Amino acid sequence: MRGVHDSYMFLGPWRWFDDSMLNCCEPVEKIMANGTTFSKVACLAHCNGAEVEAFHTNDSAMDNFRSYVISSSSSENFHMIVSYHRAYLKQTGSGHFSPIGGYHAGNDMVLILDVARFKYPPHWVPLALLWDAMNTVDEATGLYRGFKILAYTVVRFMLLSRPQRASSILYTLSCRYDGWDTTAMYLTKEVPQLVSSKEINNIQDILSVIFSSAPANLSYIINWVAEVRIQEGESNFVSEEERGRLSIKEEVLKQVQETELFKHMIIWLSSGADFMCNPNLDGHNSIDKIASEVCCQGAKVFRGKVGSCNATCCRTAELRSSDCDIVDSSTVISGKVIVENSECGVEMLVPYCQRDSGCSNRHHPSVVDALTILIFTLPPDTWYCLKNPKLREDFCSIVLTNNLPDLLQHEILHLRKQLHYLVADVCSSST
Repeated sequence: MRGVHDSYMFLGPWRWFDDSMLNCCEPVEKIMANGTTFSKVACLAHCNGAEVEAFHTNDSAMDNFRSYVISSSSSENFHMIVSYHRAYLKQTGSGHFSPIGGYHAGNDMVLILDVARFKYPPHWVPLALLWDAMNTVDEATGLYRGFKILAYTVVRFMLLSRPQRASSILYTLSCRYDGWDTTAMYLTKEVPQLVSSKEINNIQDILSVIFSSAPANLSYIINWVAEVRIQEGESNFVSEEERGRLSIKEEVLKQVQETELFKHMIIWLSSGADFMCNPNLDGHNSIDKIASEVCCQGAKVFRGKVGSCNATCCRTAELRSSDCDIVDSSTVISGKVIVENSECGVEMLVPYCQRDSGCSNRHHPSVVDALTILIFTLPPDTWYCLKNPKLREDFCSIVLTNNLPDLLQHEILHLRKQLHYLVADVCSSST
């Protein structure tokens, strides 16, 4: 929806959204094979910058739904997506999602802007009939359908609305690997139990308890967001707009590394923590390995192959970094990527945090930064179970978002919402 998000530059075949933007909550290949659920749609809307409010029909009423239809149809600031069963509208298919485009008060009818326009063009249906189609149970989750309001969005209907500022800037949670659901449940369900049951005397003990019991691929759930572009010439030129985005990412990275929690992470790791010896972390701190993977992903997007990643032959033939530039502290990594025997030039813009003067002290986002912000992302009540009152008070103060700079606060609150939607989806799928 154009009204929901207008902050991306699009180089693919679609004007505003394409498949490559649907992988923050579940791999695109899985969505294409199995469809998606109500909570995953809410998660996708949130990942792409929308404020989301979701309603299930068994927790709402038709009159309430009507009032939201009327409001969203006359507003440019929020929009409605409904989840319904096509059979009730005498259409082929089963569960479906579409936005609402209008309301006819005289006939109490709703305009559905069917996203499958090749199959059903925009059409009017009685609001009561649409409510009946929504008031059905999704067999995949066992939950009632509904609506979402997107304010830049609201489950079986949801509202989407415009946010007052950009969504996450540097970090995002990822579901692109096997076991993400186990990791999400570990962070939100098991960690509180661990910190309440273990003998914990200091902050180093807290970190040891969290990471020593964690799933082997814990670090895979938190990623830093890289910006890629098609390579044009050999100049590695960075525009003012790109430089501005990089500077904001670098500020977030700097703020993470200035937190007390990051300093405790460094102390804990320097004490010889076994966690960093985990083979699953191999490559997570190597900018060359990161760039190779990112450039390969970018090449697939630019070649329209994102929906068939597993079947697409892709390899990075060459990587080249620009010289260190102390003035703008930005680096361009160029990659020659072979996608199905066709070469594609891709460039990745890397944010750096300048701790001291000189190129040798410039640091790209690392596992330590990511794990630090991952701890910030956990629900605040995670730490209420710490038995030592003084330690509980001290640690809660360290992770309290109100004590952090505004930019970092916003980043963490966005990630907490992402985690909430991921856990909600896991819980609904297991019922």
